[in-house]
Amino acid sequence: MGKIAFVFPGQGAQAVGMGRDAYERFEASRAVFDRADEVLGFSVSKLAFEGPEEELKLTANTQPALLTTSVALLEAFKARGVKPDYVAGHSLGEYSALVAAGVLSFDDAVRLVRARGLFMEQAVPGGQGAMAATLGADRDALDALCRDISATVGRVELANVNCPGQIVVSGTAAGVAAVAERGKEAGAKRVVPLEVSGPFHSSLMQPAADKLEKELAAAEFRDAAVPVIANVTARPVASGEEFRRLLVRQVVSPVLWEDSVRYLIGEGVDTFVEIGSGTVLAGLIKKIDKTVKVVSVNSADAVSEAEAG
Repeated sequence: MGKIAFVFPGQGAQAVGMGRDAYERFEASRAVFDRADEVLGFSVSKLAFEGPEEELKLTANTQPALLTTSVALLEAFKARGVKPDYVAGHSLGEYSALVAAGVLSFDDAVRLVRARGLFMEQAVPGGQGAMAATLGADRDALDALCRDISATVGRVELANVNCPGQIVVSGTAAGVAAVAERGKEAGAKRVVPLEVSGPFHSSLMQPAADKLEKELAAAEFRDAAVPVIANVTARPVASGEEFRRLLVRQVVSPVLWEDSVRYLIGEGVDTFVEIGSGTVLAGLIKKIDKTVKVVSVNSADAVSEAEAG
């Protein structure tokens, strides 16, 4: 029998209407959304279900809305009795994974990601930072190019190592523009600017990391019931205290998603269950290894089909 990993999406997977059908159909999902509204003191469920998109796209709203949707779908899916051997999440999704592994309570997680979103929005004044996806670039060559540009033009770093040929860079607007201009030197066929409110997962996010550290210090971290693959190291972590430290580093470090998935496959995982909005991770995982099975639990129907099948 192969092993199973539950994986949880991050920012960019959001869509107006997400989680609504699960809220209407499953009591377990409804309880999660209602609890999020209570803890946050505003209706994040209304924002997820009805938008407007402009509001949902704000980082401080996107993060709690996505986490809540993922955990709501997870709670409904749990009824099927499938247990993961590992869990992992992409950036923000790591918090959903930590809830799934029992490291964080949902209350703490939703509070933390709301704060994380606010801190990330405040860290760099609008227009000064940017992110872009490079397509087709060689990882080492792109890293070298970023170092060269950082030394001469403006800081830019690898932010998300998503899958072969898709690496996101993040940094100053000038630095990212220079990567777009010189990407061919690293083998990039295209460099696509991303619509984000800041240079996430770069060292420019240090002010956000410093503020988040104080919030994390006040939250309760338990040891993981299931190994969680950390974004920062692409290795399993069981210690709650270690995660308290890693989540600070995660804000300014690259998300090693490709490495995390390869590690899991190396450990015998042949089925990935993506839980949350959209199918972003399913697409990335298939680009890393098309032989593995990927199931997306992103709607009430998907939960029911999984239960039946």
